[in-house]
Amino acid sequence: LMQTARRLEGMTRHASVHAAGVVIAPRAIVEFAPLYKSAKDEITTQWAMKEVERVGLLKMDFLGLSTLTLLTDAAAEIARTEGVTIDLDNLPLDDDKTYQLFRDGQTAGVFQFESSGMRDTLRKAKPQVLEDLIALNALYRPGPLKGGVVDDYIKRKHGLAEVKYDVPQMETVLKETYGVIAYQEQVMRLAGDLAGFTMGESDLLRKAMGKKDPAVMAKQRDRFMEGCKARGINEKKAGKIFDLMEFFAGYGFNKSHSTTYAYLAYQTAYLKANYPRHFMAALLTIEAQNTEKLAMYLAEARDLGVPVLPPDINRSELAFTVQPEGVRYGLTAVKNVGEGAILSLLAARRELGGRVASLFTLAEHLDLRLVNKRVLESLVKGGAFDSLLEGKVDDPARFRSRLFAAIDRMLEHGSRHQKDRDRGQSSMFGGDMFGEEGEAALRDALSELPDATPWTNAEQLTFEKEALGLYMSGHPIEQYKPDLAAYGAKGFAELAGSVENCAIGGIVTGLRMVRTRRGDPMAVFMLEDEAGSVETVVFPEAFAKHQPMIRADAMLVVRGRFEKDDDTCRMVASEITTVELVREKLAREVRIRLTMPPHNRATLEALAEMLSRHRGDRRVSLEIIETRADGKAYRVKATAPQRVRPSDRLVSEVEALVGAGTVVIR
Repeated sequence: LMQTARRLEGMTRHASVHAAGVVIAPRAIVEFAPLYKSAKDEITTQWAMKEVERVGLLKMDFLGLSTLTLLTDAAAEIARTEGVTIDLDNLPLDDDKTYQLFRDGQTAGVFQFESSGMRDTLRKAKPQVLEDLIALNALYRPGPLKGGVVDDYIKRKHGLAEVKYDVPQMETVLKETYGVIAYQEQVMRLAGDLAGFTMGESDLLRKAMGKKDPAVMAKQRDRFMEGCKARGINEKKAGKIFDLMEFFAGYGFNKSHSTTYAYLAYQTAYLKANYPRHFMAALLTIEAQNTEKLAMYLAEARDLGVPVLPPDINRSELAFTVQPEGVRYGLTAVKNVGEGAILSLLAARRELGGRVASLFTLAEHLDLRLVNKRVLESLVKGGAFDSLLEGKVDDPARFRSRLFAAIDRMLEHGSRHQKDRDRGQSSMFGGDMFGEEGEAALRDALSELPDATPWTNAEQLTFEKEALGLYMSGHPIEQYKPDLAAYGAKGFAELAGSVENCAIGGIVTGLRMVRTRRGDPMAVFMLEDEAGSVETVVFPEAFAKHQPMIRADAMLVVRGRFEKDDDTCRMVASEITTVELVREKLAREVRIRLTMPPHNRATLEALAEMLSRHRGDRRVSLEIIETRADGKAYRVKATAPQRVRPSDRLVSEVEALVGAGTVVIR
């Protein structure tokens, strides 16, 4: 084993490719380095980074950043809607709205500055100029954070700690960072100014410090001490300065790198601060396929006061776009709808003069190889066809079930129409096979729809979440608001500061099951209501008691300690129950409203059978509105003989029988 291990030690285990590294040579690369062809046909050097540099070749890292696309798309949208040309390379660097955005920590979507820790640092540091952003970008790394360097920088910046220099020559180099070494270039300049190092020698010192080679460092230390002595700096101070340089060089960031990153962050923040709608449209488009980030940035849009409008077959484009009312949802973010299908839909809309009036008219112009049943179902569930019923019904969303039921007939009509058109076949009178009356009916968005049981509000929201990854027309928790208020649960908008013992109701998202260092299971999730969300931590003791209730999309009431500090907040759970159990506990009765007709004795018999399957201890009151032969409506109130358990399942079943919105639990 040891003999084999000695032969293997130090050998290359496998070939790997740097994600962004490109090697540049003055002539064909084969004249300078051996090459390797991977299983994916990638051509790489057989030598690793250090060997490539050692033979004198140039290695550059080229990063493909989505931020660059974000900037370009936002600028294009500003030009389209506002007629303003944004020169991203010549933005004013003294824009106070931009720096205020940094100072407030509102940097979601801002390159390199959107982590919660960095946002907290921004609120403490309160940057005022680009140089502040450059320094924070360089210092916000594990080494400086762990060593307390970031806190020192902030205190010195605000005059809460004295800025000291061991020798006067250091002030010139470190003044911009308040005496803190933040950049590799500062280490190199200190070596030159204090010890007379050439630029080449300074760079060798920087590399030696980064590698922490004891033998090389001993030689560099001797050279530095001699240079300082020659310039009148005493040995004790010189040694202290070298130790300081060595400590900072271990994590030092080069300023050129930090500057380009900080400027890119400034460009991003400038657009967000001055053109929030255009910025959010571009950002949401980039993250359209990432449901988790999309939901996060939609919440950010809400916080910025930017309305996000639902998808619409007559108004949406491929990407998110800025419209007078707000940011219109891009069709690219609807699940199961590919780019080819969207382009076919948009082409059909153009052929129809820019507006689709009917599902069946649309089907005649679509490429049905791209726009299939699954695509149309997702669009209906997401509400993209609601505008077909605008002005025809009070609540188009209630007719989504009829739109959904029409899809098969729509596809059949479209396929038949396109085949007839390709064959040159038409009806005797110049219309199609439906005749003039049939044609008119098919082009009426409402009359073409088959009858279908309306979706309940809960079903509609579930379908929206399925198609869009989020709730668009409402939130499932809204129907429980009276029950939650009666129970004493707060909404997130009501919580202004830390509270030792409170209850919050919401829906579970982003659930993570984790273990403590001792291996005990616990959970972390976001508890979300219509106003926002809060990170909720369930430590092992509480987790052991309430584990069965903790699952994705569960609606829970969490009681515990609410902690809020500046812009961050979390809930530490002690007790957990389901929203449904809270409602059952508080409910006094179930009230059901029927209208006759269309309902009749058969409906009442079916309802009685249904109630008998949900036995409990809460009474059921019936409100029957009957329109008789004389045209007058008569209202009858009665109490059903059965008593029931007021569950969500009961509500869903009854509403499926007698109609959405007909059941109220009091």
